[in-house]
Amino acid sequence: MIAVLPTVLTVIALLIAAGALAMVIADRPLALGSTPTTAIGVPLVLLEIGLVVQAVVGLVRMSGADREIDELTFVGYLFGPVVVVPVAVVWALAERTRFGPGVLLVGCLSVPAMILRLTQIWAGHA
Repeated sequence: MIAVLPTVLTVIALLIAAGALAMVIADRPLALGSTPTTAIGVPLVLLEIGLVVQAVVGLVRMSGADREIDELTFVGYLFGPVVVVPVAVVWALAERTRFGPGVLLVGCLSVPAMILRLTQIWAGHA
């Protein structure tokens, strides 16, 4: 695992979650082309790219690791955030009420939790 990547991904996910929370409070849905959606969209793309990089690096490091880890669980936590973020974005865009950004908020808050568990598994803590 790249040492600083989980921290960077966690910070990005929390910043996106804060933006989504602000949209929920302001009762604004996500709409393509709007300024708030664009402000959240760029970090979302960076987050997804970072999550894919983390997944690829994690798979490579796992295949050459000399440590005992639960590989199936590790792979699940590697690819969980990669899947959750796009699903949350599509769902948030489809939902035309204030709950659209709420879905994005929950999806982005799940990323730090999965990253924390991923680092625990990598460190050998069951």
